[in-house]
Amino acid sequence: MRERDWGPSGLETKFARGGGLTLGEGATIAGYASVFGQVDQGGDRVERGAFARSLATGRKVRMLWQHDPREPIGVWDEVREDDRGLWVKGRILTDVARGREAAALVTAGAIEGLSIGYRTRRAERDREGGRILAEVELWEVSLVTFPMLGLARVDAKADRAEDDLLAVLAAAFVAARREIAGG
Repeated sequence: MRERDWGPSGLETKFARGGGLTLGEGATIAGYASVFGQVDQGGDRVERGAFARSLATGRKVRMLWQHDPREPIGVWDEVREDDRGLWVKGRILTDVARGREAAALVTAGAIEGLSIGYRTRRAERDREGGRILAEVELWEVSLVTFPMLGLARVDAKADRAEDDLLAVLAAAFVAARREIAGG
């Protein structure tokens, strides 16, 4: 089932029925908010380099809860493209009520999805009718219950700063295992 929502700000967001995410309290999280070349549940795929111009502006990418602009829950400290996709690393602010709730849900495994909020700047249609997103203006990355792209999820979590390295290493092993398994 394809669903697309344009919020009050006119930003395009995508979500789907079915997905997941994980996190820790006082948490530093890291993962892929978008993976290049992968078709999402709406039939769209993001091309390598689609975020480059937007990221080069230096505009801060917001961390929201379920794409709600009234619900900022943390700060993305690092947002970058790499060979795989759009990688993000940030902190859920547990001093904020919704941040505490989000951290608890991620820790419990009830939430594990990431989703992007963006404006399409350049896209074309593929043979199946989906979009190939060549350039997008990235505004926010949300923690969501149901990511449109199944691979867009938090891979690393840390309850304390000293756990960051272990979380990143664990995420690297998980990613390597997925790659070896073919997806």
